[in-house]
Amino acid sequence: MKRIFLLILFIAGSFFIWAQNTPDTTQRIIEGRVNSPEQQQKPYVIMISADGFRYDYAGKYGAKNLLALSNSGVRAESMIPSYPSMTFPNHYTLATGLYPSHHGLVNNLFYDRNLKAFYSMRDSKAVADGSWYGGIPLWVLAEQQHMLTASFYWVGSEAEIKGIRPTYYFRYSEAISVDRRIQILKEWLQLPPERRPHFITFYFPEVDHSGHSFGPDSPQTENAVHWMDSTIQRLVDTVKTTGLPVNFIFVSDHGMTKVDNDNTLPLPAAVDTSKFIVPPGSELVELYAKNKDDISDTYVKLLEDSKGYKVYLKENMPARLHYGIKDDVFDRIGDILLVPDWPKIFNFSSRKPSPGAHGYDPYLVKDMLATFYAWGPAFKQEFRLPSFQNVNVYPVVTKILGLNYTDHIDGKNAIADLILK
Repeated sequence: MKRIFLLILFIAGSFFIWAQNTPDTTQRIIEGRVNSPEQQQKPYVIMISADGFRYDYAGKYGAKNLLALSNSGVRAESMIPSYPSMTFPNHYTLATGLYPSHHGLVNNLFYDRNLKAFYSMRDSKAVADGSWYGGIPLWVLAEQQHMLTASFYWVGSEAEIKGIRPTYYFRYSEAISVDRRIQILKEWLQLPPERRPHFITFYFPEVDHSGHSFGPDSPQTENAVHWMDSTIQRLVDTVKTTGLPVNFIFVSDHGMTKVDNDNTLPLPAAVDTSKFIVPPGSELVELYAKNKDDISDTYVKLLEDSKGYKVYLKENMPARLHYGIKDDVFDRIGDILLVPDWPKIFNFSSRKPSPGAHGYDPYLVKDMLATFYAWGPAFKQEFRLPSFQNVNVYPVVTKILGLNYTDHIDGKNAIADLILK
């Protein structure tokens, strides 16, 4: 009997471990929703993000399909990411038209003084908690106006924001093959009109992975760009078979640069970790004071000792970054900010960092610049435009889909008016 009991415990424990480590590839569907008759007549937008796809990658590595597609439609010289040029802040900026300081995701990892809690992109519980997210993401705006949406990954799409998730969505997992994802996209577009999503997000991490691991000038990154290029063509060809008026917006969240990972910066001696909460950071380190009285003395000491990095109070961050005290809607920006001089990075661990990174000021480090291409029936043909800020993508999507928004956003209509027919 004892052996049977132990065997049951072993099987139960093994199942628990298996369940914990098994990727979640289940499609979530919010039942009971339908497109209104008016929304059924609207066009379609697929917004694709290639994480870390630097503004010059397509030309640098000869991404022939992306170059041809953008030649037929709209191509920006580059797109300027919001600061910090990190993945989660910028994906959510693209979705909301708000700077990170205004929508609340101020970094990939940050501390909230009021909640006394950390948000981390690696914390699945926080990622799915809608209370961390401000603004009105595009999928929420569409669903509020009875237009169905779908998401094959996007920052915020797993969370219930304003009480709403996309009608069709997945929790983030790299276990679903690209072929299967494209097939599911086609299945979405072949649903009956009342159940068919008109706004779809699609995310690819491969170029970012290679850029981090091997650097932006590596053969591995070149191969990842070519893979991305052929994958986009397959996706476009598949969508064409549906015969629907689909518009494509191809973006990235930031660029990538080679950093000095041999001579890294340690946490400055002036920082007393008993007085400050210090989330790990490489291209930006934020210090959250436990007692505001400790800010001034530490700031002065850091100014005296700083070498290889700049020191800012939240009150004197450059205004162009929209990352200072006046912009800090959610009170989530550090009291003191340490910004390394490119290509320097901070490293508080014993491990050697990867050679590729991002997060720097995009107005000072050109390698941070992102990509914006767009094509389809709503866009002008063979149109080129200069660099613009990524907060302006939101109005492009809302104008194509005929969605109304009344809440404040940082994006303006000028880019939409310029590139749409």
